[in-house]
Amino acid sequence: MDKRGITPYIAVTVGVFSVSTAAVLVKLADQAPASIIANYRLLLAVLIMAPYILLKRRNEFSFIYAKDWGLSILAGIFLAFHFILWFESLNYTSVASSVVFVTLQPIFAFIGTYLFFHERFTYGAIISMLITIIGSVIISWGDLQISGLALFGDMLALLGAVMVTGYFLVGQNVRKRAPLATYTFIVYGISSLTLVIYNLILQQPFFGYDLDHWLVFLALAIIPTFLGHSLFNWAIRWVSTSTITMGMLFEPVGASILAYFILGENVTWFQILGGSIVIFGLILFILSTSRVHTRTAEEK
Repeated sequence: MDKRGITPYIAVTVGVFSVSTAAVLVKLADQAPASIIANYRLLLAVLIMAPYILLKRRNEFSFIYAKDWGLSILAGIFLAFHFILWFESLNYTSVASSVVFVTLQPIFAFIGTYLFFHERFTYGAIISMLITIIGSVIISWGDLQISGLALFGDMLALLGAVMVTGYFLVGQNVRKRAPLATYTFIVYGISSLTLVIYNLILQQPFFGYDLDHWLVFLALAIIPTFLGHSLFNWAIRWVSTSTITMGMLFEPVGASILAYFILGENVTWFQILGGSIVIFGLILFILSTSRVHTRTAEEK
């Protein structure tokens, strides 16, 4: 038990439940375009953070290098399109399928580190990736039986996973040098600005939504953002990255349960079987890659 009176593992558990609400909240805002929902999620998060950052940590901006500003801008653009694609996918496919495909991000991240940072592939990583592909094919086949639109939604979610991978890969070096809260504020701000420009170009309506939609926008900014990802960032001081990543693999389970009770979405056997295989493959993948990283660190 740490001095704050809460264990990091409880924080991770709360974080997993919090991020599991995101897809359901997006579905509840069914009158708003996906890009508008994404816009308000990030914009409201920035407004909530602004007083603390500008009053307490504004001097940290001067310590950020020009190169890091460029990388932060690129990371913010990737994050904006991650939310556009993922939220749009929920208009076509179920919460269960969409969240499972977005959860494939660790696989794309490893492929990205292989291509750009020459990360080594292990036999365990290759086998586990093949397992996740099999699970993904099972889900896609099941969704194809429902409709071609459901499969289209799956592909949008998969592209959303690619975009969030770009966000992490571009920003990983900046996060090592810049204070986390300040970096997050910058990236969220750039991402929300990107979404404002995107929505202006498409002439999406910024206003005219019911009160319940505004409450959903606010809930998205608070629950999955601050009670989710911020708790993960806090807990990482005491637990390993692989532990947090492992915990996040249960997001599809939590999201599917919430979707069943709140939205009345049923989970098909294809989704249960394919999703279970994907989660199993991701667990093997994380375990195999974390062992390699541990061994490499010991050799150094």
